[in-house]
This record gives sequence, C-alpha cells and structure tokens, in this order.
Amino acid sequence: MNDLKNFLSETEYQNLINDIQIIHTKKPLIHSITNYVAMNFSANALLSIGASPVMSRAPEEVAQMTSYADALVLNLGTPEEQSLKAMLIAGKAANEKGIPIVYDPVAVGATSFRREFNRKLLNDVRVSIIRGNASEILALCDEHKITAGVDTYDQGQIAVEGAKVLALKLHAVIIISGKTDYITNGKEVKCIDLGADMMSKVTAMGCTIDGIVAAFAAINQNLFKAASNAMTLCGYAGQTAAAKSKGNGSMMINFLDELYNRTVNCTIELNE
Repeated sequence: MNDLKNFLSETEYQNLINDIQIIHTKKPLIHSITNYVAMNFSANALLSIGASPVMSRAPEEVAQMTSYADALVLNLGTPEEQSLKAMLIAGKAANEKGIPIVYDPVAVGATSFRREFNRKLLNDVRVSIIRGNASEILALCDEHKITAGVDTYDQGQIAVEGAKVLALKLHAVIIISGKTDYITNGKEVKCIDLGADMMSKVTAMGCTIDGIVAAFAAINQNLFKAASNAMTLCGYAGQTAAAKSKGNGSMMINFLDELYNRTVNCTIELNE
C-alpha cells in the first residue's frame, strides 16, 4: 500500500489502514440483498478484506438476519417480487437497528418497474450511502426534480452537482463511480482518480464494491470518510490487478487477490 502515499495525505493514508485493521479485527457481518450475478463475487470480496458476508433474500427471515448484521446492502440489479419485498423488510429492520444501508439503484431509469420501486424504497427506508454510475445518479436526481443549473457542464459534472443536492435532500452520502469516482455528502466532494478500464469488463464489479463500501461504513461512523476509504481501496486494488491481468477473467481473480494481500499487509504494517 506504500504507493498510495503518493496519492493520499499522511492523515488519509493512516485513516485508511486504520479502517482496514478494524475490519480485520471486528469482522463485520454484511447482509447483502444483491443480484444473482454479483452474489459469489461480492461474498468473496468481503472475505478478502476480512469481513463476513451473508446473502439471505427470503422475506420470511431477512428482518431477523438483518438484526445480526453490521451493515446492509440493497441492490436493484435483478428485481423480482420476492427480493423487492425482502429489501423493504430488511431496510426497515436496518433502520430500527440503526445500521448503515448501502443502496445501489442499478439501471433505475431503465423501466417504470424499477422507478416505482425506487420511489417506494427511498420513501419508506432511510438509506445511508447510494452508489451508482453517472446515469443512475442523474436518474435519481430527475426523480427528485434536481437540476444542476449549469448548461455548460458535461454529464459527469452535472451528476456531481446533482449528487450534492441529492445528498442533502436524502441525508445520505452519494458515490458516483466511473473512470473517476466522486463522493459527496452535499458539502464536501472527494475525487478519486484510481482504478482501471478493465474493471468495467468484469461483470458485477460495481455491485461487489457495494459490499466493500458497506464493510467500511459498518466500522466508521463518518460515512463520507468510510465511502472514500472504500473507493480508494477498490480503485487501488483494481489498478494493481489490471497491471498484472491478461484479460477480464484473470482480472476478477487478481482483484480478489489484491484486496486480500493489500489489506493483510496493512494489518501487518500496523502491528509491526
């Protein structure tokens, strides 16, 4: 992780590895109601950083399962009646327990079915962090009648301006993921220029990052810093994994290995 010292301030670097050490020590349980494509990859990524995954999606048990968890992930990737019902039940249980919720509004603007559920979820459940790409965040802004008000901005800039307003409206941290990641709580904006183009060639990479964000949120009450640390780790792991990968197949494996080796090395570094 020493290469990150060229990208982060000393304080930011120490905060990141401190969060990593806490995750390894506490092993937070992350309950993910995510899409079928992402479940295995996401579970392995959580194990790689020292967290514990559970992927229950049965409405009959999700409230109880969430009561055991330290954070909850809700992902709109493969919506169906049972999983959407489970998301609402688990979301309300997480609110009652006071644990953070990471929401991924996958393709929220694509169909009326997704838009209608999104409205209900954000009306009934208080989410803590929303992570999506620029088009998904813009779709959320449109739902809330939020405009950037500056015609000369490109799509990424418009998404950032809209995300700042959305973050204040929902009292949440918004992550815009892409070639450059942006994180905002409505007042501060963090830009993370790490990662690699090959990350976009691995299916469920973004959905997997949801779980990592949730693990950091589970152990750091400052959700802006938790989200920033999670995205920094994922970007760095993606960049170093891509450098040694021959294609997207090895990229997936190398990403998991980088998460594991980088976080293990951090705990060794702090314990020396």
